[in-house]
Amino acid sequence: MSDLVLVLNSGSSSIKYQLLHSDSAEVLASGLVERIGEDSGRIVHEAGPAKLVYDGKIPDHKAGLARAFEMFRETGLDLKTLGIGAVGHRVVHGGEVFWKPTLITDEVLHAIEKLSVLAPLHNPANVVGIESTRELLPDLPQVAVFDTAFFHTMPDAARTYAIDAKIAAAQDIRKYGFHGTSHQYVSEKAAEFLGKPAEDLNQIVFHLGNGASASSIQGGVAIDTTMGMTPLEGLVMGTRPGDLDPGITPYLMRAADLDVSGVEQLLNRNSGLKGLSGVNDFRELQKLIDTGDADAKLAYDVYVHRLRRYLGAYLVQLGTVDAIVFTAGVGENSPAVRADALAGLQNLGIEIDPERNETRTPGIRRISPDFAPVDVLVVPTNEELAIARAAHKLVSA
Repeated sequence: MSDLVLVLNSGSSSIKYQLLHSDSAEVLASGLVERIGEDSGRIVHEAGPAKLVYDGKIPDHKAGLARAFEMFRETGLDLKTLGIGAVGHRVVHGGEVFWKPTLITDEVLHAIEKLSVLAPLHNPANVVGIESTRELLPDLPQVAVFDTAFFHTMPDAARTYAIDAKIAAAQDIRKYGFHGTSHQYVSEKAAEFLGKPAEDLNQIVFHLGNGASASSIQGGVAIDTTMGMTPLEGLVMGTRPGDLDPGITPYLMRAADLDVSGVEQLLNRNSGLKGLSGVNDFRELQKLIDTGDADAKLAYDVYVHRLRRYLGAYLVQLGTVDAIVFTAGVGENSPAVRADALAGLQNLGIEIDPERNETRTPGIRRISPDFAPVDVLVVPTNEELAIARAAHKLVSA
């Protein structure tokens, strides 16, 4: 079975894609379809030195993919004749049903669609992307890889919410966790870098991007994570608040006359760093801080405060920690966040070397001193490669 895999990540108005060899990690092509359904869309497609750009209306996901596939052909890569082994799809929510990479059938697709009630902003877009790809590439096996899968191992005490048990069971209310593909990938890469089996390590992983989450990993097995039933819980994010007093929601519905849609819009699109400072991009936030903007500084402080709160919780939970890992856009590129999140913890064996922390090099790097008992690492995530390998492994079995 060919190790060449097409990986797709379908959002509500965008599709990210990558064509790569799962064995060597060589990327043949990648691209982004964006502003689907708007007056003017855009596709940027890169294949080796070639870069193609399309500007024009993209009415739906199928049209966007069809145009992207034409761009593959224009750069000498015909997806129908290349010998692709599988198509791997990122699916956000697997609920109680899916926790392993799964070959997509009509029944599986229907089940993913039903889970949209748990992820209304994500699963419907995932379904549309899968449907479109199945129509355009009907002869290729399609595999769903679920964001929640890695956290299926969480013990009952970590995944159970203290609400009426019968209602929780009837409505599938529990902590599921997200970014699992990334957390699993970087924790395994960290173990490789340290030259130890993952089973011998306790790790805390911070996936810090526009969406942000942390995980507690004991011997290679996830035992807790910050995101919950939805991606709203946990750390402060670009546009999401993270942990919030649940009483705020009914209060807003009464006091601010918000309906359910209004609350969802507030919590998913207009909270977090954006709600506090007006911007959700960490680079823009830093620029505002540098100008003396008080709101931006408060947003940053709230962000770091939440990181440290969960770091403390997971240190107690694990008892001992061997490695703390930072990944994703902010985690990989913000020395200040890493330094502030771990400041003053030398007595716990946690320390950052300032020069290593400020030095940007490709690949995995250690930013703690050699003598520190706890290794602090920056590990670039690669969810596309993880999805490709999971899809290839399944169809090759």
